[in-house]
Amino acid sequence: MKKVLYVSGAIGMGHVTRDLAIARELRKRHPDVDISWLASRPASQVLKDAGENLLPEADLYSDITLTFEAPSKGYRVDFVRATLKAGTGWLNHAFRIFQQASSRERFDLAIGDETIEIIWHFASNPRLKRLPFLYIDDMIRGGIPTKNPIEILGGWYMNRHFYSKKDLKRAPAHMDMCLFVGEEEDIPDAKIGLMLPNCREWARACCKFLGYVLQFDPSEYADRAKVRAGLGYGNEPLVICSIGGTAIGKELLLLCGKAYPIVRTKLPDLRMILVCGPRLAAESLDAPQGVEVRGYVPDLYQHFAASDLAVVQGGGTTTMELAALRRPFLYFPLQSHSEQQVLVAGALKRRGAGINMTYSKTTPESLAEAIMSNIGKEVTYRPIPTDGAQKAAQLISQFL
Repeated sequence: MKKVLYVSGAIGMGHVTRDLAIARELRKRHPDVDISWLASRPASQVLKDAGENLLPEADLYSDITLTFEAPSKGYRVDFVRATLKAGTGWLNHAFRIFQQASSRERFDLAIGDETIEIIWHFASNPRLKRLPFLYIDDMIRGGIPTKNPIEILGGWYMNRHFYSKKDLKRAPAHMDMCLFVGEEEDIPDAKIGLMLPNCREWARACCKFLGYVLQFDPSEYADRAKVRAGLGYGNEPLVICSIGGTAIGKELLLLCGKAYPIVRTKLPDLRMILVCGPRLAAESLDAPQGVEVRGYVPDLYQHFAASDLAVVQGGGTTTMELAALRRPFLYFPLQSHSEQQVLVAGALKRRGAGINMTYSKTTPESLAEAIMSNIGKEVTYRPIPTDGAQKAAQLISQFL
């Protein structure tokens, strides 16, 4: 029996859902593989609900979501500021927990999904890596979309720690393989930063490209009438609004609520549902009468499949799910979030998927107009590769 330690990192919920999809495919190839998990909330709760083996150290793992929510104000996430504010204390604590978990049992392989806390230490001292380590990422960190010089300098310092021109000639010492969720064309053909390599060149030399990882088969949700009936929806126009797995973005849900009565003047039977997710309390939203407010909704992609339109943040997992389901959607990338602003928006633009919206320039009236213009609209998105979980399992199998 092979034992795998799987660490599901990063903020939000998209990462843990793709990790579960990869684990499922890995078990198909290796029925005897034993996977143990390390994650903080809310990912740890999703893993528990899925019946996965969560290590005791998970209760001690740093709550990375809270780390990034705390300094974020308005419709923005200050990734660099949050990391600098958390400082080495967060990085050191999380890494100690990982080392404790990985040494308590005899694991054959460790997998980390956007576990910055782990590769930060491995990059500083590769000798700390006691067993093969595979890293999963959906972002090559280029410039931070901000004018704040401190954030720009902090972003450059972090990138300098992870990316080196030497990596173009030999594999990085701090990981045995890097699996990139996406395609080569999703990565900007631009320098990561001053004296740092080109983003796409680095990825081409150091990564294996998976395409996209979904936890479902889009073809099973092609019959929208069947999906709607199974979820208890009627024939009314349905708009699903979601901010994902963090409390960042509450303002977007409030904006959707303000647009609702305006849309109702044209679509009196409109049904709008605001999905708060696991981190934002549903009772904290002041929604107008007629708008439904829900907390965490398991398998939210099913409700996206049933919808006539979705209004979401610019998260990679959510938007690619909507693109794969071929549903019309409006997406609002978080301000100062380089992944959503650059990588995700660029990938969606290449496929003609979704309508890119700017929160700071959107009023309830303009949002209502966008909803009415796109609700139920037939889409012509370019197809996306959705076999990422299978590709990941195949590549991971080399180490088993």
